[in-house]
Amino acid sequence: MTDLGTIPWPPAPITTERLVLRAPEARDRPTFIELLASPEVHTYLGGPRPRDELERELPAVPERWPGSFVVDFDGSMIGQVLLRRATGHRRPAAADKADLGYLFLPQAWGFGYATEACAAALNWFDDTLPGEPVVLTTQSANLNSMRLAAKLGFTEVERFEAWEAEQWLGLRAPGTPSD
Repeated sequence: MTDLGTIPWPPAPITTERLVLRAPEARDRPTFIELLASPEVHTYLGGPRPRDELERELPAVPERWPGSFVVDFDGSMIGQVLLRRATGHRRPAAADKADLGYLFLPQAWGFGYATEACAAALNWFDDTLPGEPVVLTTQSANLNSMRLAAKLGFTEVERFEAWEAEQWLGLRAPGTPSD
């Protein structure tokens, strides 16, 4: 298990057919606030954070840390893909594995951007840390996330109750092809 913090960061931007995955920049701050304050985005994530709190707390340049990619479409941030080590995870099947997460603005939903961006991030991860499995946790009620997990090659490990809802934990074996 390699620490994601030891990877040189940020990597060169990752370009897909329609998107660029890159490190956060100062110009992304308003979009980060919008993502974190959006009731739609946080329907299955415990609810949004208050916008005024985010305005006070979010740094001028959003933090750059290994595994955090801004998803850029036509020069503007539309979402974020995260790959972080699941240390201290409540589920033994996820402990110390890389954990995939993502947030997209509601106006970017339904166009396949999440699939394209997550697949690109997972391919980068496979090249950077070969042999490392990745987990993904989502509420089982989040049907769009469940479909995305299947497209990306995650298979169910277990379901469990947390945050007053059934959660789904999936595992993607190293080198699993992603759409």
